[in-house]
Amino acid sequence: MIIEKFVLTPFQQNTRVVVCEDTQTAICIDPGEASKEIEDFLRENDFELQAITLTHGHFDHVGGTADLYKRFPQAEIFLHKDDEDFYYGLPEQPLFLGIPRNQLKILGFEYEMPPKLTRNWQDGEIYAVGNLRFKILHCPGHTRGHVVLAEETHKKVFVGDCLFEGSIGRTDLPGGNFEQLMDSIKNKILTLGDDFMVYSGHGNETTIGHEKRSNPFLTGVYQMTQGRYL
Repeated sequence: MIIEKFVLTPFQQNTRVVVCEDTQTAICIDPGEASKEIEDFLRENDFELQAITLTHGHFDHVGGTADLYKRFPQAEIFLHKDDEDFYYGLPEQPLFLGIPRNQLKILGFEYEMPPKLTRNWQDGEIYAVGNLRFKILHCPGHTRGHVVLAEETHKKVFVGDCLFEGSIGRTDLPGGNFEQLMDSIKNKILTLGDDFMVYSGHGNETTIGHEKRSNPFLTGVYQMTQGRYL
C-alpha cells in the first residue's frame, strides 16, 4: 500500500491518495480543494484513479471533487446518503461559518456544484481497490453520514474528522452530535485494534493504542459536550 498525503485548504486538511502497489489502482480520499499536485502524482506514476472516496460532506473535504473528476472522469464518487445535503449544498456551506457571500471568492471558498455521486456507502460493505479491501464503517457524530475506511490486512484506518491525535471532531455544526461521535469512536474505531495506524483529516498520524492511552477525550481526563473545532 502506498499512501501519499497532500495538505490542502486554509484548514490544513489531509487529502490522501492510497494505491494498491500490486495493481497500480488508486483512490483519493477527501480531495479538499483543486490540486495540480494530485494529478501530477497520479499521472507521473501511471496510477489509475478508480474512485474519489469521501468520508463526509464538509467543504474542506469535498471542495476539490469537481476539479479532480474533470481531470479523471472515469473515477467513481462515493459518499454516505446522510451527507448528500452537505455535498450538493457545497456552494452554500461556507456561509455556515459566517463567511460573507461577497468574500467567498477572495478567500478561496467559492465552489461550483459538485458532480453527481456514483452511489452511497453502505455500513459494513467491503470496497476493493486492487488487492486492498476497505471495510466501510458508518460513524456519525461529526456529521450524520460520516464513514471511516478500514483496511484490516494492512492495519490502517482513514477516519476523516472523527478522531485526531489527542482530540476528536467538532460536533457543533449542523448534523453534529457529541454522544453519537463518542459512540462511533468507542464502538467502531477503537475496536479495530491498538496496532491500527490512524490517518485523520487534520494533523498527524497516530495509532488506536496511543489514543486509548493518551487522548483526554477517551481516557476521561477531559469532560465536555463539544468536540475540538476541526
